[in-house]
Amino acid sequence: MRMYRCIIIDDEPQAIEGLKEYISSVAELSIVGTYTDPLLALKEIVRDEPVDLIFLDVDMPKINGIELAREIRSKANKLVFTTAHTKYAYEAFEANADAYLLKPYSLGKFIITINKLFGVKLASTDEMVHKPVQKDFFFVKSREDDLKILKILYADIVAVESKQNYIMIYTLSKKILTYMSLTEIGKILNTKPGFMQLHRSFIISLDQIETIDGSLVKMTNGIRIAVGDTYRKEFNGFVADRLIKTGKQT
Repeated sequence: MRMYRCIIIDDEPQAIEGLKEYISSVAELSIVGTYTDPLLALKEIVRDEPVDLIFLDVDMPKINGIELAREIRSKANKLVFTTAHTKYAYEAFEANADAYLLKPYSLGKFIITINKLFGVKLASTDEMVHKPVQKDFFFVKSREDDLKILKILYADIVAVESKQNYIMIYTLSKKILTYMSLTEIGKILNTKPGFMQLHRSFIISLDQIETIDGSLVKMTNGIRIAVGDTYRKEFNGFVADRLIKTGKQT
């Protein structure tokens, strides 16, 4: 079986984890490196052997993806930009990118793109639809329900709150108190895209944000969370990347 060697460059660890999960669903793809620091990526990639495929974010500090692509293009057979911004499409074309994945993108879109890149059917979207989904949920023991074991879907999580030696998991339909630290659940959630710590006591699902009023974030289940100073820069960057602006806005 022909294996295609891949590298991921993205300054957001959660984005890397999400892409790693997509890549793992295609048997012919193999990850040989991931980077959150684009300058480190540049240093190592230029001295190493070429790879088959590089996934490259655009909006990164120090050096953006377009600039980086010009320096490392010869080191990749195929280059795919992954970004939340449509405004970079022309620049991506100028940088000789082979494809452009607009975040957030589905597994189906990812599979279609990969198949087109290499001109062979590495994976089938039908197979992915009918393939048993792995790691989309976990189990916890509910302290308030006689330690009954409950199944929690990642997609249903709204927020997680620290309660000393316990955590309260807020889902779309209920609250579950379980014996676990916020650090422990944080390590689990970090393997999935779309979660961010906003406060020393809270981790949220970014998909479940309803409104933002200054530093106060209201979630879809009604709870309100004040963004902590330590986490404000990362959160503000997330919001800025996804805020649609017009010429009339200041």
